Amino acid sequence: MPYPQNLETAKEVESIVRENGAVPATIAILDGTPCVGLSMEELERLATLGTRAQKTARRDIAHVVARGGNGATTVSASMFLASMVHIPVFVTGGIGGVHRHGEHTMDISSDLTELGRTPVTVICAGVKSILDIPKTLEYLETLGVCVAAYKTNEFPAFFTESSGCKVSCRVDTPEECARLIGKGNLFLFYFWCKFICFNSVYMISFFTPLAEANNKLKLGTGILIAVPIPREQSTSGHIIESAIQKALKEARESNITGNAETPFLLARVNELTGGASLASNIALVKNNALIGAKVAVALAQLRENCQR
Repeated sequence: MPYPQNLETAKEVESIVRENGAVPATIAILDGTPCVGLSMEELERLATLGTRAQKTARRDIAHVVARGGNGATTVSASMFLASMVHIPVFVTGGIGGVHRHGEHTMDISSDLTELGRTPVTVICAGVKSILDIPKTLEYLETLGVCVAAYKTNEFPAFFTESSGCKVSCRVDTPEECARLIGKGNLFLFYFWCKFICFNSVYMISFFTPLAEANNKLKLGTGILIAVPIPREQSTSGHIIESAIQKALKEARESNITGNAETPFLLARVNELTGGASLASNIALVKNNALIGAKVAVALAQLRENCQR
């Protein structure tokens, strides 16, 4: 997302979080220091850095910190850092997954591995539709990750409401989400913004000591809660798929692979759809922030009830 749209959207989403009873903050790695909560000056700096801030997965954290660099954390890196300070839940635009033709390239996002080994819950709009959604869900099942859908029986496809893939777990209210995630003695909510550097991804996180259902059983895995983009703000599946196929072809012809592929594909799809995918991206991020804030409030209420 280009500047200044990225900064404007970040401010709007923070407002949504505040209006729904939660406290936003921003996390990034700046000058080699992992930061949780940025000043407005730091937020503007992150926005203007754009892709000059390194896309930082879990494997990259030590390198970025050691060289005093600036990093925009992916879901995997953010899950790791969240777990280190006992943050069990965050909200993001969409997670990474198994890339198309991943059975040949073995290009699989570390986001999935992290979900399989780190007890943090991710609330998102599904898997980015530039990826192979059925294979991603199969891989998550293999890893033992609970995948739930919000107010639907079908897994959403990021830009569109449904991928056509069924889910076995459905949650219909923030309170149900809160019960799935858990209750505890300490609660703090913060907002993580990674979209301003790469792929319009926001993250909302909140502190509790344990996610009761998952962590109390010591399953050792994360939970994925997928929230469909509102119908009126979704993009035509046919238009998106056509743009994705063209972008994939261009990526192969230009030998764009690895962690450079997803940013390229999202940017190219936005160009090919005349900005429609970016508008949908912003809309789903705001919707996720709204749901995430309500879930945070529900978690706080659970905590209060437990203390009585």
